[in-house]
Amino acid sequence: MRTPIHPGEILAEELEALHMSANQLSGYLKVPANRISQVLRGQRAVTADTARRLARFFGTTPQYWMNLQMLFEIDRDRLEEGKEAEIGSIPRFDAVDHCRA
Repeated sequence: MRTPIHPGEILAEELEALHMSANQLSGYLKVPANRISQVLRGQRAVTADTARRLARFFGTTPQYWMNLQMLFEIDRDRLEEGKEAEIGSIPRFDAVDHCRA
């Protein structure tokens, strides 16, 4: 199973390629520097607001950044002990007797 990749890792690669600091980016995005630093360290999720700002700056879409966050969270959830068995025990809707008289 793959290791979850936090959007901050992708952002760090972008900043490195641009030779830009987190403080510089936060200035361009008009957000507190700690927001970007925490995303870079994987300590903070990319929110819709941050995704919109990153998309504007990098010429991507907000969905790109939100999808990175979503994939990270799903992958991280898969790694939780016992989670696969719990989710696997949930019946499919088509297998449930949902017709009530």
